[in-house]
Amino acid sequence: MLKRTAPQAAAELDDAFLAMVAAWHRTGAPCDDAAFDAQALELFAHQFECNEPYARYAASCGFSSWEPPRTWRQIPAVPASAFKDATLATFDVARAELEFHTSGTTTARSGRHFVQRAALYDAALGAGFDRFMLAEDAGGVRPSGRTKFRFLNFVPNPRRSKHSSLGYMVGYLSDLHGDGNTAYFLDGDKLDVAGFIAACESATLRAQPLCITGTAFALVALLDALETKKTAFSAPPGSRIMETGGFKGRSRVVARDELYRRLEAALGIPQASIVAEYGMTELLSQYYDSVETRSSKMRVKTAPPWLRTLVVDENGAGVARGEIGTLRHFDLANRSSVLAVQTEDRGYAVEGGIVLLGRDLDAPLRGCSLDAEELLALRDA
Repeated sequence: MLKRTAPQAAAELDDAFLAMVAAWHRTGAPCDDAAFDAQALELFAHQFECNEPYARYAASCGFSSWEPPRTWRQIPAVPASAFKDATLATFDVARAELEFHTSGTTTARSGRHFVQRAALYDAALGAGFDRFMLAEDAGGVRPSGRTKFRFLNFVPNPRRSKHSSLGYMVGYLSDLHGDGNTAYFLDGDKLDVAGFIAACESATLRAQPLCITGTAFALVALLDALETKKTAFSAPPGSRIMETGGFKGRSRVVARDELYRRLEAALGIPQASIVAEYGMTELLSQYYDSVETRSSKMRVKTAPPWLRTLVVDENGAGVARGEIGTLRHFDLANRSSVLAVQTEDRGYAVEGGIVLLGRDLDAPLRGCSLDAEELLALRDA
């Protein structure tokens, strides 16, 4: 029997992933440990064969094609910062359909995440948004996928920032679920508050549900401007706010419960309809606040079944549920890069997901999780 070529293996992995997404999107069907294990280990084998920097890294952790990991939990995770120093791809990046750049806030370099097939990202985005953002809550919208929102976005406009994963995500969702009047109100750090007010008033008069997206920092700036202008709205029923990240690299930080109280007061959108999305440029899948915890002080992040997370200590060893550590993600959507990514984000595991606490930039992991310079040295060896 002839061995599969790398393109054939990639196509089969993509088909299996897309089938998993479609099943969960349609029915909410979970992925049991055995199925996730099998797909993750097959994906690791493909990435070991086709991604030379990652293969060197995995070999330094003691793995080889004849001695692979025995479970997805053993698959070596590259630090997120490694995307700044090595081209982590299983294909010729000249054929990438998407290329995302990190913000580069911690070093002078930006990381690059190459995606061979946009269809993988699009499928994960659409299914996650439908299941989590459209779940019935205080806004009364069910996860039918038929709701049309007026998207008012405080994220990079994807037409101007083609390498922004955040811009692409919101742009895709705006096209998928928008009413055709999507608008962007962020240019660098400058907000178009007057434009937002006009758009918000127009949608409210037409009883058009809103989906307002933005980073926590941008939303705070919007609230400050609205309060200065003594302007507030009562958004139509079914409206949503998708908060897409915190205050990375910013000197001003506002507690999330305070932010959500202010958003509810200024925009008339209940706090249970304000949902925090947690993702990163290096992953193609996202966490969202679980429906059950959106009315509580401690929100639990939940993920689709193809994204799993281990909480590990400073030596890279897993910790018990409820114990604080750093987050290590395993994303089956990352077929064309690396499926296992070690972050600098801290949190702990609970029933149904994780609780996100923030970042720890001063505690690089030891053990198998090499830092970026070590990975770069392996690449050039």
